[in-house]
Amino acid sequence: MLKTFEYAKLNSIELQELTTRNTDPSHAIQDTVLDIIQEVRQNGDKALISYAQQFDKVELEKLYLDANDIDVLASTINREQQRALEIAFQNIHKFHSSQVKRERVVETTIGVKCWREIRPIEKVGLYIPGGSAVLPSTLLMLGVPARIAGCKEIIVCSPPQKSGKINGFVAYCLKLLKIERIYLVGGAQAIAAMAFGSETIPKVDKIFGPGNQFVTKAKSIVQGMANVSIDMPAGPSEVLVIADETATPAYVAADLLAQAEHGTDSQAVLVATSKDIIEAVNLELEKQLAILPRFELASKAIENSYAVLATDLNEALAFSNYYAPEHLILETDQWERLVRLILNAGSVFLGHLTPESAGDYASGTNHTLPTSGYARSYSGVSVDSFVKKITFQHISQEGLLNIGSTVEILAELEGLHAHKNAVTIRKEN
Repeated sequence: MLKTFEYAKLNSIELQELTTRNTDPSHAIQDTVLDIIQEVRQNGDKALISYAQQFDKVELEKLYLDANDIDVLASTINREQQRALEIAFQNIHKFHSSQVKRERVVETTIGVKCWREIRPIEKVGLYIPGGSAVLPSTLLMLGVPARIAGCKEIIVCSPPQKSGKINGFVAYCLKLLKIERIYLVGGAQAIAAMAFGSETIPKVDKIFGPGNQFVTKAKSIVQGMANVSIDMPAGPSEVLVIADETATPAYVAADLLAQAEHGTDSQAVLVATSKDIIEAVNLELEKQLAILPRFELASKAIENSYAVLATDLNEALAFSNYYAPEHLILETDQWERLVRLILNAGSVFLGHLTPESAGDYASGTNHTLPTSGYARSYSGVSVDSFVKKITFQHISQEGLLNIGSTVEILAELEGLHAHKNAVTIRKEN
């Protein structure tokens, strides 16, 4: 089932081709997204309503649901489901609350004090995907750290369902987060609306959330056009599983399929230390795929995925670091010694009993993570994503005397005499 490559036999070009994903060589996605952005900028709500009809097959009377609508929809889910969402909310809140730390004041020179203070980003936009699967968990993953950070305005956009509304699970999460409005807009048009604003949807300062290739491309484009920033490039989901002879093939197959069922453009990669492991996992994939409700989606994703045969765990880690996976699972008894070797990954799942789906929902860590190799330079979403850290400094008279001549000399050697004078004039008075 999984195409197999031997790591030792891959040259640098083949390795790069194998690990490159979600590219747009013909610029077809970019051109479509640019057209959508331009249409939303020019026609605002009218364009958004038209796109809902075109892409979501829904005729909207208004672009949002308010608190009353949300209350009604939230009441449609049973208590067991509510409780599961509450537990996930609590665990996510507990983990992210630990990230709020006040930094100390540092006296760099006697009389010169420097420090940083945290301030929330005032207006944030949260994109909650709703294509082949509706993801209330993503709303919790974004909404909880936004609330902890203290963001004043939280704008939520999600595609409407066929009913022209949202499902009860998303509604219940909105209630847990005390968010009283959700905008029924999806895709690249939602990103454009939050970036530029429309008659109904406010412009935000930063946009968060995963999505398909059109959403990801829209995020990358608007940050260069609209004086808006983004959390990271977070596109179609991916997992890389490292497995040795201690791994359970059924567990490995289950983890690969958990990622594959997100969509046909998801990628599930197995890096194993023997051919026997790959063969055993392939047998399990066939067995488990056959009974999956999302069989067609998952099987297409598996067709686009592959296995890599490594000589040992060190070589497996070398490939993983090159690939830089969104999710990395270490299905081995030796996971503890491997942790220090991990250089590039969004989120890591250690040992045989730590499925990636635990992190997707309820362990507490965030599941909004960099994909497509961006884990080389980006972190996943955290409370830090929703704040700015402003630097402050205060210099006393003694401090000015201690540091003044250094500043004067450095300013003069750079030829910036007004800089020098800003210190000299204070020293002389």
